[in-house]
Amino acid sequence: MSSVPPATPSSRDSMVVALRSAGCVFAEDEAELILATARTPAVAAAMVERRIAGLPLELVVGWAEFRGLRVTVAPGVFVPRRRTEFLVEQALARAPGAGVVVDLCCGSGAVGAALAAGLGRVELHAADIDPAAVRCARGNVASVGGHVHRGDLFEALPGELRGRVDILAANVPYVPSDEIVLLPLEARDHEPLVALDGGADGLDVLRRVAAEAPRWLAPGGCVLVETSRRQAPAALTAFARNGLAAHLAVSDELDAHVVTGVSPVPPLAR
Repeated sequence: MSSVPPATPSSRDSMVVALRSAGCVFAEDEAELILATARTPAVAAAMVERRIAGLPLELVVGWAEFRGLRVTVAPGVFVPRRRTEFLVEQALARAPGAGVVVDLCCGSGAVGAALAAGLGRVELHAADIDPAAVRCARGNVASVGGHVHRGDLFEALPGELRGRVDILAANVPYVPSDEIVLLPLEARDHEPLVALDGGADGLDVLRRVAAEAPRWLAPGGCVLVETSRRQAPAALTAFARNGLAAHLAVSDELDAHVVTGVSPVPPLAR
């Protein structure tokens, strides 16, 4: 990758000062990343201006790191969070031999790409209702032969996947509608509302996934969603009511809560 010529201490320092003055806590790290990404000093300066104006760093540089992958992100597409790496870890631990994987509400396709990287050769399908997300995800899963579909949850998926899915990762929106205003400005101003707003209690989309997932999962297949500590009990109940064995995993380090629902295995198939 090409980059700007080595910056003088004064130019680097002035960049750090500008970023810090704008409220960037990790100004030094951000300056280094911008300098390493920009092709020319003029591009670097423009990146700093966009960052100072409030654009998320990932959108400024055009990518986000997710489980060691460089995932392309674009304006209007949900930026993958580090805590969602915990969902991927739980899926890999639960189904290390998975052959068919679905990344629902895929956004950039980061979860699907990370699962494919961890599993090796898989049949990967991703889906999102947002056309910008679909375009972005197609680029991110192309190298692993992934297929990306546009539509509302399961309506987007090919019918032949019913009963075959080993891992169904659904990073659904789970922020209660009246708490959207409490989100950081970067999320409120630059990420799509459809990727954030989970309805009155934040669980509207999760309940739809829980109700429909059993028809798509293979015997012993699992569906995983990210939620909050407060919402976890209701999420567990939603899975259990739909015949799934529900489990909660928590990462205190990442402040991550993942609810997994496992499809029952018929007695003769055990």
